[in-house]
Amino acid sequence: MIAELNRLVEFVENRLTDDIDVTALALELGTTEYHLRRMFSSLAGMPLSEYIRRRRMTAAAADVTGDDDLLSIAVRFGYGSTEAFGRAFRSVHGVAPGDVRRDGGPLRTQSQLRFRLTVEGNITMNARIIDRPAFRLVGHSARVPLVHLGANPHIQAHIAGLPATEHARLKELSSTEPAGLLQVSADVDPDYTEGSELTYLHGVASAEEEPVPADLDVIDVPAGAWVVFRVEGDYPTALQSTWAATATDWFPSNPWRLRPGPSIVAVLDRAADFSSATCELWLPIERA
Repeated sequence: MIAELNRLVEFVENRLTDDIDVTALALELGTTEYHLRRMFSSLAGMPLSEYIRRRRMTAAAADVTGDDDLLSIAVRFGYGSTEAFGRAFRSVHGVAPGDVRRDGGPLRTQSQLRFRLTVEGNITMNARIIDRPAFRLVGHSARVPLVHLGANPHIQAHIAGLPATEHARLKELSSTEPAGLLQVSADVDPDYTEGSELTYLHGVASAEEEPVPADLDVIDVPAGAWVVFRVEGDYPTALQSTWAATATDWFPSNPWRLRPGPSIVAVLDRAADFSSATCELWLPIERA
């Protein structure tokens, strides 16, 4: 995966003034756009789209300090107007193109990335791979923004708004793995952008043939392979660290890649105040 990501960076670098077809490149690299974008954002700490914008505006800064008119520069970098170009330029450099042309700066540079795999040998990930038939995720869903670190207050509010009796009712509908009450994230932005919206479902897994009450939301999950990571420790810190380590350690070392689908957290045991927990993180995968 590290080699593929470096190929992606070179591809971007050679096409800063062109349309960038990530889908075609992913096929050429023998992977999927979904997996490529998710691994990039996890390892780079920013979405691929943000990296492309920063690199374009870094390159554009050199042109802005030259003699070409701003409209020609805007069109060269794929913008239809100086206003759109100016907004993108200001979002990276913090100043307008005209200010840089007059004063020579200040400018913020996004360096070209290079991915390297550092093997330290001190991380053991407790994982199992299983094939599952199609099943359903049943419960109460809401659209919430993605939060990378710490508890997500929007998810907390969603769960807090459910009557206590509803949790017991949902548990009775659980009829297949993963067992118990589940934290489900679906329809996640492939770039994994902080603040982008996802569908969060508080519910359970149900066999495909089981009837579903009409007042509950349903996510149909097709048959396929899953990797299941067992996580113990401070909550949600240990869970989020394991999630990050799937990109830095597990996927680069194993012949699997992410496939589109929901990610699922099953809480197996927890402290009374939820300060620590034992969880399972389920991620949908396919052979690379």
